[in-house]
Amino acid sequence: MRILTLKNYFPLAIISLFISSKSFSQDSKTTVIQDARFEKLLKEKQILDSSSESDENYTIQIFYGDKESAKKALMTFKKDFKDIEATYLYTNPTYKVWVGKYRLRINAEKDLLEIKKKYPTAFLIKPNR
Repeated sequence: MRILTLKNYFPLAIISLFISSKSFSQDSKTTVIQDARFEKLLKEKQILDSSSESDENYTIQIFYGDKESAKKALMTFKKDFKDIEATYLYTNPTYKVWVGKYRLRINAEKDLLEIKKKYPTAFLIKPNR
């Protein structure tokens, strides 16, 4: 078995030093160029997110079914209850109609009593989108 001596390592060390001194690494500076409207959009989204707090709001579900029936239920609800906001959303494979956005459960239950007169299958939910 052949043992390498210090004389054999010397040329290898010189070559390694030469190669490492000539290699270049990346600069640590990064420049991001973006549209100014992007910052404005991010600020508006932060305002909307902070104001909605959907995890802490209660809502009432009045319908669960196909798209056309959901649209009809939504339109009927908006005619009957003009002061309560309403929307429909898609959850695979059906649509839901949600009405109202209440911070306090007691306010939601009060409106639920009135809504149940017209929509007996309505119930209170606390969505966690």
